[in-house]
Amino acid sequence: MKVAEIETLHCDAGWRNYHFVKLTTEDGIVGWSEFDEGFGSPGVTQVIERMRERVVGHEVGEHERVYAELYCFTRPAAGGVVAEGLGAIENAMLDAKAKTLGVPCYELLGGKVRDRIRLYWSHCATWRINHPTYYQPAITDLDGVKALGAEVREKGFGALKTNIFLYGEDGRPQGWRPGFGAPFQPALNVEKDVLRNLRTHLEAFRDGAGPDMDILLDLNFNAKTEGYVKILRSIADLDMFWIEIDSYNADALAYVRQQSPHPISSCETLLGLREFLPYFRAQSMDVAIVDAVWNGVWQSMKIAAAAEAFEVNVAPHNFYGHLCTMMNAHFAAAVPNLRIMEIDIDRLPWDHELFTALPPIEDGHLVIPDTPGWGTEPNEEAIRARPATGGTGLLHYGQKKI
Repeated sequence: MKVAEIETLHCDAGWRNYHFVKLTTEDGIVGWSEFDEGFGSPGVTQVIERMRERVVGHEVGEHERVYAELYCFTRPAAGGVVAEGLGAIENAMLDAKAKTLGVPCYELLGGKVRDRIRLYWSHCATWRINHPTYYQPAITDLDGVKALGAEVREKGFGALKTNIFLYGEDGRPQGWRPGFGAPFQPALNVEKDVLRNLRTHLEAFRDGAGPDMDILLDLNFNAKTEGYVKILRSIADLDMFWIEIDSYNADALAYVRQQSPHPISSCETLLGLREFLPYFRAQSMDVAIVDAVWNGVWQSMKIAAAAEAFEVNVAPHNFYGHLCTMMNAHFAAAVPNLRIMEIDIDRLPWDHELFTALPPIEDGHLVIPDTPGWGTEPNEEAIRARPATGGTGLLHYGQKKI
């Protein structure tokens, strides 16, 4: 069964857009994938559209061959948005192939090794502070953080992840993310006020969530090696599930890990097995975060297998729409060395309209469905009713509050 057409669809997702690949076979079977170009990756859509002519006419089951050919054609600059375009095409081919065979996508990955996946509530407080228009109730003080901690526990989740916030004289929190230009402090120095506010924020979550909640902290690219070490020392006595750090220097991250009393997770922005290997060799992290949306689920299985050889568990990077959640869920169901899975529980008011099925969540776990393909599809009518908007993503940090 050959690929007959590939197109991209886009819709408004509030402070960003959602992006999809629709792959149609000659027999009319449709394979879907979701991709992103707001998280530092402008131009993925154009990459997919330029690659279209090299994919149409191929057998839909030959995703490895198609990926290899596309890699050959783009080898001089095969990373970055090019790699993300390859991943988006591969993921749509996997969905179409699974539907052709009448099986869930995890069957193409070797079958599932678990029926339920433990979740952590990601961007906890972050979305309600940064985007109060879309995520209610808005958080305007530490009492709101404490209340959200209690809400997470009451809704049956055993883990949450948050970010860094500074609290002004009026007690209102504001995100601190200089690594993304907000505020613009390219030296990425970590001063005492950051350490003091971070500790206050984490303690409020602990007060609300209780002693049994696993708390994760995402530091992103917001410091240099010195700053990460300062942060880790300042919260050494707190009970943390992991500290998430982005660094493009495997040796520097290994040094940070050696200083840390807490487990370190990293690598969510890496593309391809070659980029992961230096981190595995340097023993840079305790948990390797793999973005299966960027890399493609099939390629991500190779990364997870390499992580297993280095005695490292993996966790999906997942902060997109519901289709991405289900794509990551099939990856998480099939890899033996899974630690935990990220998910955003705070959603846009219209998110449920955009997809044919929502991720099935019970007691803080995602239950793996057995429907063919990924288990959900974009609702084309709803997507077309909410056309994509301009001015979203990291390029517009200074223009839009994200």
